[in-house]
Amino acid sequence: MNKEVIIIGAGISGLTTAHWLNKEGYKIKVIEANPYVGGSMISEEIDGYLIDYGPNSGLETSTLIKTLIDDLDLKKEFIYANKEGNKRYILKNNELIPLPMNPKEFVSTKLFSAKAKLRLGLEPFIGKSNDGYYQSISEFVIRRLGREFLDYAINPFVAGVYAGNPDRLSVKSAFPKLFALEEKYGGLIKGTIKGAKERKKRGEESKQSAAMFSFKKGMATLPFAVAQKLGNKVLLNAEVISVIKRNGKFTVSYKIENKTNEVSADIVISTVPAYIAAKIFTGIDKKASEHLKQIYYPPVQVLYLGYDKKNISRNLDGFGFLIPANEKKKFLGALWSSVIFDNRAPENKAGFTLFIGGARSPELFKINNKKLVTEVIKEFQEIMKIIGEPEFVKTKYWEHAIPQYNVGYIEHLKYFENFEIENPGIIFGGNYIGGISVGDCIKSSEVLFRKVSNMFKEK
Repeated sequence: MNKEVIIIGAGISGLTTAHWLNKEGYKIKVIEANPYVGGSMISEEIDGYLIDYGPNSGLETSTLIKTLIDDLDLKKEFIYANKEGNKRYILKNNELIPLPMNPKEFVSTKLFSAKAKLRLGLEPFIGKSNDGYYQSISEFVIRRLGREFLDYAINPFVAGVYAGNPDRLSVKSAFPKLFALEEKYGGLIKGTIKGAKERKKRGEESKQSAAMFSFKKGMATLPFAVAQKLGNKVLLNAEVISVIKRNGKFTVSYKIENKTNEVSADIVISTVPAYIAAKIFTGIDKKASEHLKQIYYPPVQVLYLGYDKKNISRNLDGFGFLIPANEKKKFLGALWSSVIFDNRAPENKAGFTLFIGGARSPELFKINNKKLVTEVIKEFQEIMKIIGEPEFVKTKYWEHAIPQYNVGYIEHLKYFENFEIENPGIIFGGNYIGGISVGDCIKSSEVLFRKVSNMFKEK
């Protein structure tokens, strides 16, 4: 326990890893470049509107989440999504159509043609792919489910989760559980049934059935609570410049107000984005830095809009909607934020979170941003049947939003695994390894904790 662990990055991955280590008595220090914790988990309340600029919610996919909430004494702040937010919509021919959530709804839905519905019945008879590791999600879905299912289910879903392009995302790396259904069970329908039984035994929930959660004052509540628990073990406004190996230990150099400081550690865990880690570890392994640089983070703009409910003609009875690429809109979709969780907008008002750009259309940011926002608002109001201008507008631009697990991503992961073997004491983590969601990051933090624990046992 006298050995020192440095964690670079105070996003949710770094903080939760630090929490598990601190709980077991390890000597730790978290170093963060920003003046705040949480990374992209930023919440802000303005004029009665509560805005989440990063993750808007989490899914309770693991018992670790409840453990964390209990540890942090956050039960009173922890909230579940309203039932009104269960319904999801997909835009088709400029009409919002509910996404079918059960077999009966699937049979009657207008979202898919009769031909597409019949095509789904062939899925159990489709064989495995020979090149699954290097297959895009588009190729996988067309082969197993057909083109229409890709266009009006998977394409918008990928935009909503990754802000990604299904033609580029690897099915194995980006959707490992979907890929595993084919590899392990031979098909999606058979795998879904059998996989549900196995998850139940492990005490896990699938992302499709897991409860959605947030906090009364937004998602930033979680990282702030972890940081508060860690106290002075979290160092802010400290930009890590490099990590080098010296005398059997690692020297971490960081800057505070243009002054360079150094601290040594037995183990260094990096949870910062890949493009930042690439600069930090170039002195140890230039090839590892090249792999890190190649991980693509597309730009995304978050647009939050507030309206008086009396100006909205359509019924607010769902989670929001996603937009397929072939609908040719300038944004990816919208969350009906004030429907999903309480206290997100003032009384008789409605708040919406829209997403622009992503890997599907990064070129949008080459045009005048004021013009782009105006056009997006116009498209949104037409879809939602809203009269008049929004009474509240707030935006945030993420130049590097979500890491894309594109085809060939497995080569990066293989290199990182080998790098950790050749450089014992350095561990890579964060949302570019193990999944991008809040739940994924929390589950991955336990993996990082176990790696540290095993290293100390070996020593």
